[in-house]
Amino acid sequence: MKRILVTGVNGQLGEELSGILPTIGEVIGVGRAELDLTQPEAIRQVINEAKPDVIVNSAAYTAVDKAESEPELANAINAIAPGIIAEECEKLAIPLIHVSTDYVFDGSKGSPYQDTDPTNPLSVYGKTKLAGEIAIQNSCQNYIIVRTAWVYGVGGKGNFVKTMLRLGKDRPEIRVVADQIGSPTYTLDLANAITQLITLFQPEIAGIYSYTNSGVASWYDFAVAIFEEAKLLGWDLQIQRVVPITTPEYPTPATRPAYSVLAGEKISKVLGTFAPHWRQGLRKMLTELYAQ
Repeated sequence: MKRILVTGVNGQLGEELSGILPTIGEVIGVGRAELDLTQPEAIRQVINEAKPDVIVNSAAYTAVDKAESEPELANAINAIAPGIIAEECEKLAIPLIHVSTDYVFDGSKGSPYQDTDPTNPLSVYGKTKLAGEIAIQNSCQNYIIVRTAWVYGVGGKGNFVKTMLRLGKDRPEIRVVADQIGSPTYTLDLANAITQLITLFQPEIAGIYSYTNSGVASWYDFAVAIFEEAKLLGWDLQIQRVVPITTPEYPTPATRPAYSVLAGEKISKVLGTFAPHWRQGLRKMLTELYAQ
């Protein structure tokens, strides 16, 4: 059985990984309380004490708008820390699975992004995540970088699905951006894919991959689907209307890519299956959340 060190264990993806990875190995989970990713020596110490056979770095600074005013902190967690983790993986000759983002792209392409497409992040968050990817590539050979997008799950502090449910409980109308396009991704599906990548890992498959649920939606489409599925489950909601708006009508500190659909063919060939449709993932997540 492998010893698997998972960072960001208290985040929504980290929680999901903690539930699945014990099927393939012994999980050593570390969150902020156990590991301060802004402290390089602490990172090295935790890795050396854990003696893992593989590391999954699901930790990140993900407050996209807040990152605009905290660039140094975002850079420490998203760029510097992954490079240090990668250096330690190289010393131990073990693989690193690192989770990245669609925000490394500027959204101007208009068709699904391949892993080889030029990057051009628009935000501090995107720039620091790209810097983390580069640091990993420069520091170790046996890595898999998994770019994902629009992630939501039952665990963690909050996400778009939970926010919509909270607002929909009290409001008859919600305005949601309709001109940003992507693929909502359920943490359980992403965690399953990462688990498979660990079991399948060989040096030949090292590199950058994209994994999201299949299908395409705007944030508006996603919100409408959330309320449709939640009402079918019996959720008590006041929401009557979701109003589509444009990005300029909802200004934010960070600029987001208008189109960030990621192509999934490459990872599907490795996994031997295509990702489930995002609506299917949403239904599973809401069912689990409703049962709590």
